[in-house]
Amino acid sequence: MTDHVIITIGREFGSGGHEIGNRLAERLNIPLYDHNLIAMAARKLAITNEEASQVDESILGKFLSGYVVNTGDYTVFMREGEDTVPLSDKVFRAQKEMILELAKRSSCIFVGRCADYILGDYSNCINVFVHAYRDDRVRRIMQIYKLDERQAKEKIKRVDKGRKLYYEAHTGREWGSIESHDILLNVSLLGVEGTVDALESIYRKWEQS
Repeated sequence: MTDHVIITIGREFGSGGHEIGNRLAERLNIPLYDHNLIAMAARKLAITNEEASQVDESILGKFLSGYVVNTGDYTVFMREGEDTVPLSDKVFRAQKEMILELAKRSSCIFVGRCADYILGDYSNCINVFVHAYRDDRVRRIMQIYKLDERQAKEKIKRVDKGRKLYYEAHTGREWGSIESHDILLNVSLLGVEGTVDALESIYRKWEQS
């Protein structure tokens, strides 16, 4: 590995993880890899962005490969004639390869996708998990997705469950625990800007050490 400083951000849905990562990347003038990893994986696997997005941070394909299955927001399927490796596993492997390669190029920020685990042998990696109080997350999701309170709560429950299953299936670690991440930050207490301030300070000190 290189001496590049990498930040990985795990996040509860609605805690502002992407916004925090984006603002931090702008301040530090380093790349952010989040949703763009979906498009990268799609290109690598020669599938559409929609196909990759449907199984991004999901393990449903592990249990349902070979079928077309509609489960709420998810559609898991395998193309006719492909081998039996679930598409979700293929996307994970493609993203893993890209995360390892991108970490060699420069300092950067990864949001989600088990990057903390994938870069586990990398000493210059700051692994953070951001969370927020449930009411704050509900309000944020209602505003972003134009949902009512019930819909927002259901979406949070569904997405967090998917992320937890995905993380724990691939890492064997508990999602969101201090044992799995170096730093836990409560965005409800710090605010988005305060969380970015804290991470910038940590990065600057790490960079100088």
